[in-house]
Amino acid sequence: MTVEEDDPLEHYLKLRRDRPGLFLNEPGGIEILDGVTAVDGVPVGVVYRDPYVTIVRDPVRFPDGRRGTYIRLLDSPGSPGVVTLPLLGGGAEVVLLEHYRHATRACHVEVPRGFGTPGLSDEESAAKEITEEIGATAREIVPLGRLHPDTGLVGGHTELYAVHIDGYGEPARGEGIRRVFSVLPAEAEDLVRTGRITDAFTIAVLARARLAGLLEGVV
Repeated sequence: MTVEEDDPLEHYLKLRRDRPGLFLNEPGGIEILDGVTAVDGVPVGVVYRDPYVTIVRDPVRFPDGRRGTYIRLLDSPGSPGVVTLPLLGGGAEVVLLEHYRHATRACHVEVPRGFGTPGLSDEESAAKEITEEIGATAREIVPLGRLHPDTGLVGGHTELYAVHIDGYGEPARGEGIRRVFSVLPAEAEDLVRTGRITDAFTIAVLARARLAGLLEGVV
């Protein structure tokens, strides 16, 4: 549902009531103002919302006293995004995919990832992504911690996981996934080093898995 169908300010006020943790202020930080409907003629409120994301324009006061507005992208409540690193042979190989992305209008080498599913745990969402994108079944899921993908814009976070699998199937071509393939961990890291992998989520989950000792071999 888009804000054209609703009252953007009313949805913003409801968001503040329902998720107060998103509107906390700290001394010396950028203060979100209360009771302000516009700043310098720019209205505040929910700019856009759908089942996956909500974009808000907050009225703020900067540490130097200036007033203005600030855009934030928030995830759906209770369902952060999930990033999965599929592992074969206990970490002897990692599974990657070639995924055409609308935003960049280009194909990227990535790991399976996606929005969380409301009503599922984060681990269940990770298992669901593995099944949907590469036709695999999660045998063991290892949490690798939280990632804030863009602290200047995104108010939510993403959960990282290594997922042990025994094999994989056909890619979800309807989602723009062109190919699924496996490589040695060192080969995957070399794709990062040479710039073939540029996706920040993939770089982060590979690094976390290496630091956690889940990948065989050394670079």
